[in-house]
Amino acid sequence: MATSGQGLVDITDAVASWLAAQSVGDGLLTLFLRHTSASLLIQENADPDVLHDLKTFFHRLVPEESRLYRHTAEGPDDMPAHIKAALTQCHLSVPVRGGRMLLGTWQGIYVFEHRANPHKRDLALHFLGQ
Repeated sequence: MATSGQGLVDITDAVASWLAAQSVGDGLLTLFLRHTSASLLIQENADPDVLHDLKTFFHRLVPEESRLYRHTAEGPDDMPAHIKAALTQCHLSVPVRGGRMLLGTWQGIYVFEHRANPHKRDLALHFLGQ
């Protein structure tokens, strides 16, 4: 999947489509993002202000100032991206019933891109169940 730089990318529909193509019933879906400078979140999908505020909060929490970090070879956003990914997660588990994810009414699945430039991110999905 492609990101367009820092921010949250809603992947809920893409994950639901993958799950539907597997013809599954009940079980557990595991998502694993194969990167150290982006993360996965389950977050509110109704009010875009939530996503904006999350991005702003993490930017304030982990500033992009190269004088703060030793690892700067890949640019001023790289080490902050690793820190943000360490504070979040690279995997999620979502229960599935009747072939559908049991997300709450206002929940969506997001890739949280921590790098400034667009990136191609690899996501591994695995379903265990019937």
